[in-house]
Amino acid sequence: MLLALVVAYLVISIAIGLVASRRVHSASDYITAGRSLPMPMVMAMVFATWFGAETVLGISATFLDEGFRGLTSDPLGAALCLVLFGLIFALPLYRLRLITLGDFFHIRYNKKTELILSSCIVLSYLGWVSAQVTALGLVFNVLSEGTVTMTQGMIIGAAVVMVYTLFGGMWSVAVTTFLQMIIIVIGLMLVTNNAADMAGGISVVIEKAAAEGKFEWLPTMDLVDILGWMAALFTMALGSIPQQDVFQRVNTSKNEMVAVWATTCGGIAYFFFAAVPLFLAYSASMVDPEMTSRLMAEDAQLVLPTFVITHMPFWLQAVFFGALLSVIMSTASGTLLAPSVTFTENVLKNFRPNMTDKQLLTSTRWTVFVFTLLVVANAILSSSDIHAMVENAYRITLAGVFVPLTAGLFWRRASNLGATLSIVMGLGSWLFLEIFIPGIAFEPQLIGLLASLVGMIVGSLVSPNPHFANKHGIAEPRPI
Repeated sequence: MLLALVVAYLVISIAIGLVASRRVHSASDYITAGRSLPMPMVMAMVFATWFGAETVLGISATFLDEGFRGLTSDPLGAALCLVLFGLIFALPLYRLRLITLGDFFHIRYNKKTELILSSCIVLSYLGWVSAQVTALGLVFNVLSEGTVTMTQGMIIGAAVVMVYTLFGGMWSVAVTTFLQMIIIVIGLMLVTNNAADMAGGISVVIEKAAAEGKFEWLPTMDLVDILGWMAALFTMALGSIPQQDVFQRVNTSKNEMVAVWATTCGGIAYFFFAAVPLFLAYSASMVDPEMTSRLMAEDAQLVLPTFVITHMPFWLQAVFFGALLSVIMSTASGTLLAPSVTFTENVLKNFRPNMTDKQLLTSTRWTVFVFTLLVVANAILSSSDIHAMVENAYRITLAGVFVPLTAGLFWRRASNLGATLSIVMGLGSWLFLEIFIPGIAFEPQLIGLLASLVGMIVGSLVSPNPHFANKHGIAEPRPI
């Protein structure tokens, strides 16, 4: 019966997405929803940027094992990313009226920079979307009591998300996400309240977690520990700023105020609401410590779904899995569209520059289909857990993309040579350490970030930007 309800929910989601797709009449509608969305819808989409499988299943399992110290990247770094993007990056990018971040690299630097950095952004999404697909497989596996394998569940879940994203683009993402966020908030609060009652009350759970040191989050004074903590924070907080899905959600806003404050408030809301699955997971460990210990040794990501199946009444099971599917699909749909749009707009168009609007729309939809296949294959072959997939996704953008974006927006002297050296030194040093010194005591993307910054400064001082006098240092301050 529970599985049947979940299937019905998936069918309804597809139907809503397909109805929303009727508003798509151009590539711009498909990618930015006509830049017409109000504050509540944009805030819901920004919140959903991170509130996905890794928040409910990934970081909750990490919290049981490591406490707050294991959550430096997410939710702390993830929430900080959204707040920084809203307060610092959203306004100047929104005013440029671009379709993708790759377009910015084109008008600020050149086509080669656009091609390389857009490719980096696309690659970073493989791990991120794979985490959502893995979670969908896990949900179907648990609900069917093993009848549906993880692999089969991944294929089914990915197919559902792909269908409404393929046809409706950002309009489908916006409408389904707004409705899914309502289900998430209500559903998780109801389930958590029931778990707290079983564990003896909210104060009892918090006191026990504090007594076990679960709320300690700062690093020790050991240099290696400090560098590891900083790497975890910076990888998400800075490495996820140059991401198309964040920019894409901001770019749907109907005006500048919505672009800035929906993003900022969405980040703050994410940080506080991410505490709900943490509390739920710790309550589960108090209610059934034997089950929790066994699953932590097998697969920690199963703790919450198994706890709900074995200890909650049927109606709360339906609420929880409905909310869980909502968080996964709302995140997966946007992050499936983002790399597909970037590839079509900033990679494919470099080889087919004369595409019409209709051809661009068709190519983007085909890219969504192909990228879905790649994501499912990566999810099936990957041995990483959900939290690790998300953490690893942003190393490439931290090392190679963050500095060119930030310098391009806020330092008019930043030049093409500076961007080139930034990319070569940042990605080069990071890849060298990853490949040839895998046992290094600290995260190599930190070195990549520093090398990228040095490359930008040196290159821009040696060969200054010829358009320094123009606003933002752009030759022609208009979108391509």
